Amino acid sequence: MRIARPRAARTFVAALAIGLVASGCASERDDDNSGGDSEVFVFGAAGDPAAIDPSLGSDGETFRVTRQAFETLIDHEPGGTELVGGLAHDWSSNEEGTEWTFELEEGVTFHDGEELTAEVVCQNFDRWYNWAGTYQNTTLSYYWQAVFGGFAENESEDVPEPNYVGCEAPDELTATITVAEPSANYPGGFSLQAFSIHSPKAIEAYAEDDPSGEGENITFPGYSQEAGTVAGTGPFQVSEWNKGNGEVTLERFDDYWGETDAGVEELVFRTIPEESARRQALQAGDIHGYDLVAPADVSTLEEEGFQVPIRGVFNILYMGIIQERQPELEDVQVRQALAHALDRQNIVDTQLPEGGVAATQFIPDTVAGYSEDVQTYEYDPELAQELLAEAGAENLTLEFCYPTEVTRPYMPAPADIYELLRADLEAVGITVEPKPLTWNPDYQETTRSGGCDVYLLGWTGDFNDAYNFLGTWFDGYTKEWGFQNDEIFDLLSEVRTEPDVATREAMYEEANEAIMEFLPGVPISSSPPSIAFSPDVNLPTVSPLTQENFAEVSFK
Repeated sequence: MRIARPRAARTFVAALAIGLVASGCASERDDDNSGGDSEVFVFGAAGDPAAIDPSLGSDGETFRVTRQAFETLIDHEPGGTELVGGLAHDWSSNEEGTEWTFELEEGVTFHDGEELTAEVVCQNFDRWYNWAGTYQNTTLSYYWQAVFGGFAENESEDVPEPNYVGCEAPDELTATITVAEPSANYPGGFSLQAFSIHSPKAIEAYAEDDPSGEGENITFPGYSQEAGTVAGTGPFQVSEWNKGNGEVTLERFDDYWGETDAGVEELVFRTIPEESARRQALQAGDIHGYDLVAPADVSTLEEEGFQVPIRGVFNILYMGIIQERQPELEDVQVRQALAHALDRQNIVDTQLPEGGVAATQFIPDTVAGYSEDVQTYEYDPELAQELLAEAGAENLTLEFCYPTEVTRPYMPAPADIYELLRADLEAVGITVEPKPLTWNPDYQETTRSGGCDVYLLGWTGDFNDAYNFLGTWFDGYTKEWGFQNDEIFDLLSEVRTEPDVATREAMYEEANEAIMEFLPGVPISSSPPSIAFSPDVNLPTVSPLTQENFAEVSFK
């Protein structure tokens, strides 16, 4: 089965050199807090990265930083979801979809001077497969477990069986990765930032510094919390992480193997959790760009001359329900009551950018497998009250978790969205107990371990296959949802191993219909997130996957 794509040329905006040497706009910024001249680009991030080793990441703020320094075997076309070459210019699989062969680019150098070879690729995958101890907690190995299953020696019943079999290097620039079963996660999974390729010297150093703790008290390995050890192949290299001030600095890597070097010498990610504060920092000239612009701020910024491109829709916001927390939540009538109680269109109208839509299922309508025949739950508070009464749950109390100190592409203002949903639930007689938690790491760990009755969360697709949404949540029991439904689990297990794309898409429609009849949670909305830049910036190509390449940035 041949699925190789030609390596797409990286898209860079013209006028790099002239803008970098002498720009009138830049000279006016020399004395401000943005870091000085046009060689420094400062971006306002919504949250701190969890680590500067992308292998340990599971959130967009981590990957936004690491994506600039680390590269994957395959990638996505600029501004789209089509798979193209990355560190591998070609790839293919056998007919069964169990052997994936990658033909690597020549002359690729890591930040520490090491060379990319097929043996290095295998060393990376074998490192993840052999993780032990705290590494097997999903806080650190979420994507490995989601895409490749468990480990060489699983240490917990909660860890899935491994699907990774091994990696071989038949020659210096050919790597073949073998899996036990085909999966809808491949080849898209090879584009995930979590599977970026690290230098062999760095991997050797990583082994001397293990994580510790369990549950909500995970301590990341020290090397992943400070610059100096990690080494990728990207156009930037991490030079400093001042965690106390929430600032990561990356420097241009002058030996970058790609066609064009980064357009600025330094790239700084400065954490500014509140959207209004990010907007004010942009308006004051303290930063040159920020993500997740509040809908109400878009027109204001554009009128002031700022650039505010809007990405395509490729995400879902939902209210998760952990059924095993209390018996009432195991009753489908109660879950239906929750769905009918929520005014999702009000969320769209008041909280999301133009182009946002109320969701009917757990994938956006831009993903193949979206069904027009799912059961829907219109806003109907009277019906919600009737269903609660029929279920004997008129006195239902829910602990409702929501995140703080973060903004997400699908959730521009978590506290505001929570307040609207809380009011909807209380309007039908439900008692809501708020449980705010800091996003990183408390919120993610608490929701994954089943620590809330209901909670707000969402997903921006990693690649364009419905399994990346549905399979992430519903291909088997997880504490994050706390239910058992063999029909849904079997459907998604079957579709996961179906090699034919057209057949898979029809099966996704069936799965969506079964999921929405069972109603494990309430899909709320999909949102086209905005990103803002100052007038003097040559923009990167914006991505529906929120995977912008800041090497494309320069100053006019």
